[in-house]
Amino acid sequence: MNQIFNLRRALLALLMAVCSISAHAGKDGHEPRFGGVVVGSKVGDLEIVAKPESIHIYVSDHGKAVKLDGAKAKVTLLNGAEKSEADLVLVGDKLEAKGAYKVGKGTKGIAIVTLAGKSPVTARFSIK
Repeated sequence: MNQIFNLRRALLALLMAVCSISAHAGKDGHEPRFGGVVVGSKVGDLEIVAKPESIHIYVSDHGKAVKLDGAKAKVTLLNGAEKSEADLVLVGDKLEAKGAYKVGKGTKGIAIVTLAGKSPVTARFSIK
């Protein structure tokens, strides 16, 4: 009987530890903050927000915005055999392109982001 009680206590402690870990998951800045898709890269997390009228890329490092002075980006969107491209420029705290884009569930994309003084990074993403 005492062994069963000890086993229950150990399982309860383990369950509490797992719940504590999962409660803190996602609080390290890897969750989308602007409704986009987050992709990790060498320069930080890239959140790509692709809409039919605009494409935005936000860059952060552990949840803090990265300075984008001198940054640029290019995004290629793929919808089956259809391909479209957009050059993004710095607007405020994000890289942005405005236009008409075919974006929907299943759209795949490739973003090439270049920060000032750094090598370009490539991020592949898919709209869910």
